[in-house]
Amino acid sequence: MYTTLITAEQLQALTADSDASVLIVDCTADLMQDEAGRQQFEAAHIAGALYADLNTDLSAHAPAETASGGRHPLPTREHFAQWLRQIGLTPHTQVVAYDRNGMNFCGRLWWMLKWLGHDAVAVLDGGWGAWQAMGGAVAQGSGHAPTPSNWEAGHALMSPVSAETVMAHLGTPGQTIMDARATPRYRGDVEPLDPVAGHIPGALNRPFALNLDDKGCFKPAEQLRAEFLALLDGRAPASVVHQCGSGVSALPNMLAMSVAGLHGSQLFAGSWSEWCQDPRVKFAD
Repeated sequence: MYTTLITAEQLQALTADSDASVLIVDCTADLMQDEAGRQQFEAAHIAGALYADLNTDLSAHAPAETASGGRHPLPTREHFAQWLRQIGLTPHTQVVAYDRNGMNFCGRLWWMLKWLGHDAVAVLDGGWGAWQAMGGAVAQGSGHAPTPSNWEAGHALMSPVSAETVMAHLGTPGQTIMDARATPRYRGDVEPLDPVAGHIPGALNRPFALNLDDKGCFKPAEQLRAEFLALLDGRAPASVVHQCGSGVSALPNMLAMSVAGLHGSQLFAGSWSEWCQDPRVKFAD
């Protein structure tokens, strides 16, 4: 069972095993062009993969289905479980998520499956580029039609943190906010997506792209561990609450901490897009 990362070679071996139940999901997205991710999938994708749309499959799109705030609100566990049944998830399925975006968006599916109690989910290290470089099988079109299942959600292995919880613990030793946005957005120099620029008071900045090496793969576990511990500077890894703009690009940081053996961190799902529009919140100077 793969629970954090899987290499292209490991995935190829897994798909060649006739006894293995494998579900490959392409999570490619573009925050500026909603249809671009699906178009790229249809042009070429890992053979046998399905497509997950960030806006319609991995986010809520009706108030009654919403479990968090922000630009990409989480769907309720039950609504997401319905989608997982539609794509054929079973308790024995190994899920592999990938994208073409530096493993930014596929982390969302990784975390959401953990949230619903399914531990056998891994991110393809290096994403689409690693699969292409290895010469893995590729297909075009809309993907195959999955066979629905009767899968049921289990005990949450990871859970979101609400804005109220972040507010209540702001500035306390038991909570360390880690902002995954690019440093200019963190500083408030620019803000291309949300109505207010800046960051949550006291937040540390760890742009998610820092987790990758020059080949587009996650850095070795030992290096990631050293980098995160240096940033935390004595703060407990389990005190970390990850955030970004909308709760998506924060997840590569959480995944990197898991790879590094630094467990127990949490996700502020609404992130800056929820925080900056709440009249009760505080802003950094």
